[in-house]
Amino acid sequence: MRRRTFLQSGLAASLGGPLLAAVKQEKLDAAAALLAKAARNGQLGAAALYVRHGKHVFARSFGASRSADDMFLLASISKPMSAAALMTLYDQDKFRLDDAVKKFIPEFSGASRDTITIRQLLTHVSGLPDQLPENQVLRKRHAGLSEFVDRAIRTPLLFEPGSRYRYSSMAILLASEVAHRISGKGFLRFIDEVLFQPLKMNRSVLGLGKFKLEEMMPSQVEAAARESGSGDPTARDWDWNSSYWRVFGAPWGGVHASAADVARFFSEFLHPEGKLMQSETARLMRRNHNPEEVRPSGLGFKIGSGSASPGCSEQTFGHDGSTGTLAWADPATDTICIVLTTLPAAAADPHPRGRTSDLVAQAIS
Repeated sequence: MRRRTFLQSGLAASLGGPLLAAVKQEKLDAAAALLAKAARNGQLGAAALYVRHGKHVFARSFGASRSADDMFLLASISKPMSAAALMTLYDQDKFRLDDAVKKFIPEFSGASRDTITIRQLLTHVSGLPDQLPENQVLRKRHAGLSEFVDRAIRTPLLFEPGSRYRYSSMAILLASEVAHRISGKGFLRFIDEVLFQPLKMNRSVLGLGKFKLEEMMPSQVEAAARESGSGDPTARDWDWNSSYWRVFGAPWGGVHASAADVARFFSEFLHPEGKLMQSETARLMRRNHNPEEVRPSGLGFKIGSGSASPGCSEQTFGHDGSTGTLAWADPATDTICIVLTTLPAAAADPHPRGRTSDLVAQAIS
């Protein structure tokens, strides 16, 4: 049986003098205690907390999770990962951010589609919807990824490209299709080869790959996102826990990963080392690309203090997921915070992930 993980090597010593260190350590312990209580009272089926401050790590697992290596369905934390995989092709001069999407997907044309750029796909200003209007119909009949792509190419735009921000999973789907068309490889294979393997994210996969469904933390589907069935018992063969959806590998939300692996991913952007892409490209992904009058966005990343917790700097970048996950990194404090839970984001307000993140931010600010 795997042991419950708890790493605390020198963390207190890194946080300042003895008294200050004790206060900040108390905040981290409180963050862990909050998740432990939520697991004990049945609110959370499983959770993992992983904090890296400088070279020091604080990690704990809760409920059904027994190790920082346990894999959770990340939901939309998958988006910056998919964007990063695509950007490895940018490093090879295979495309430019302001290239029109139709250069690589010729059938993506007409009704203002001709002007949509790859940058706009990655920053949620393309005009594409979050989910397809026929999303549930497709999932109910177990449609494949290629059919989602075909429908996304033809789905009506919601506004003139570039004029406003609207969060869009379908934009990330088409960004992954650009990677597929350039590389000639299926995106599930592509992201493994260019992202998971180079970063030694051995407990990460888009879809299930070599792993089995029972190796993943099951999501609590009550109060789940509408597109995944909202906990309706009749959606069991296509909801988050279904074999269909876990294998499907949605580029916008289908990555399974451990908390430690998510931290490895964020570390490559906090301290770019060129393992994944050029350092300049990594920094490019975490800065704002939208016009001043439009909500800021990095390339796949949410950015600014609003992407994390009060006390985090404007340099912060991160993402959250509807399955109950949250991740951020703050260059100002050299901190990475990963909170993975199985409780849907819509199931609680405040959600334990947010309260935990707030305590972590207080501990290191």
